[in-house]
Amino acid sequence: MRFLLIILAVMATYSGKVVDEKGQPISYATVYPEMQPEQGTATNTGGLFSFETDLPSNANVIVSFIGYEKLSVSLAELSRMTTQRTPLVLKEQPIALEETVVAAKASKQKNKRKAMAALLHAVYVKLEEEFPDNNAQYQVVSDVRMLSEGATWGMEQMIANIVVLPEMAKEGRDSVQFQGRYCKRFFDAQKRAQADSILASDAIERIEKKQKEKFIRKAANAVDSGVVVHQALFSMGNMRYDFEQAMTDTKHWTVSNENEGETVLTHTQSVSKYLGCFKMTFKRHYIVDSRTYAVRRFSEHAEVKVTIPFGYKLNADQLQMLNLVNMDDQSIEKFRLKNLNGVIDLNTIYQRQDGHVYTLEKNMICNAHILGSKKAEIPLHIKATQRVTGLQTKDVKPLTKSQITKRLKREIVEIY
Repeated sequence: MRFLLIILAVMATYSGKVVDEKGQPISYATVYPEMQPEQGTATNTGGLFSFETDLPSNANVIVSFIGYEKLSVSLAELSRMTTQRTPLVLKEQPIALEETVVAAKASKQKNKRKAMAALLHAVYVKLEEEFPDNNAQYQVVSDVRMLSEGATWGMEQMIANIVVLPEMAKEGRDSVQFQGRYCKRFFDAQKRAQADSILASDAIERIEKKQKEKFIRKAANAVDSGVVVHQALFSMGNMRYDFEQAMTDTKHWTVSNENEGETVLTHTQSVSKYLGCFKMTFKRHYIVDSRTYAVRRFSEHAEVKVTIPFGYKLNADQLQMLNLVNMDDQSIEKFRLKNLNGVIDLNTIYQRQDGHVYTLEKNMICNAHILGSKKAEIPLHIKATQRVTGLQTKDVKPLTKSQITKRLKREIVEIY
């Protein structure tokens, strides 16, 4: 007689609290098992979270929030901390935001064109050496937060595969393929309803049961605008291409020095088109190792001003972006863009593998104000972060059309 031993995985519940170094709770921080990110969750307005998993106690849990260092703890450690009522503390992350770079002390070299050209050439040689032209596949956990008056009212978390294909690139840019795998939308129901009521010009003071159910169904079947933003986040800031295009323009480069052996190279570029109706200013900051000239981090600051005298009817892809704030279908169809003012800060941190440099993390903050026809106003405040959880550099194949275009089902999660 044979005996078949079946070991059943037991689901266990883990909970805790996420705070900053001052002990203040962090709302909408992402908490997920590293091996199974789809089982993760987000903290509520009090920094509290709870999730279930059947992973072993030595499995790691990742806790992250934009502007803070990623925290990794084992399930066993998390359980112990919960028992002892010890919160998970996130430390501020030293990423190169615009104000940090501006505060740096300018070097006397900034007006020396020959020295600048030599420095830029040294960095470019290092870029060619370290940044590969081979295909790479990333697994990422990406979340986009929507804010109103400083408070987060919703977040979308997506787990995705991203394939980068340099050989299929156009104009020197990498070709990026995106495949969403899992997606959750977290939101504060009351704040979300208030935001929707403002945009729809329909004052909803309270959410009745039927209204809530209707709203949840609508959110679950909304346009896949989230995919556009998650993919765009990885595609933004093509550091190597932008550097190559700008390195001969020495008069628009400056050098500033920071601590810990780092040098900041800054390139400023202004674009004005259509009789000044479209204006954009870029500041790209390359944080370089002062000794080896290797780029450690990259940040980009962009300011955009668009004025369209008679308004512009947005196309389908552009309307998808507006769908992030869940304008109703009728309002979207009638929307004509007249003015747009915005500021975007993007930061990229890199990792090293097999002697080459690959993306490890991207952070973005966007504050914009859109004015449309019939006095339609849309404030857009978005924070996004994308962390790489897996990287494959061998035998990487392009994604199929069905993998790229398959519609991704969203799980709707309310946070109170």
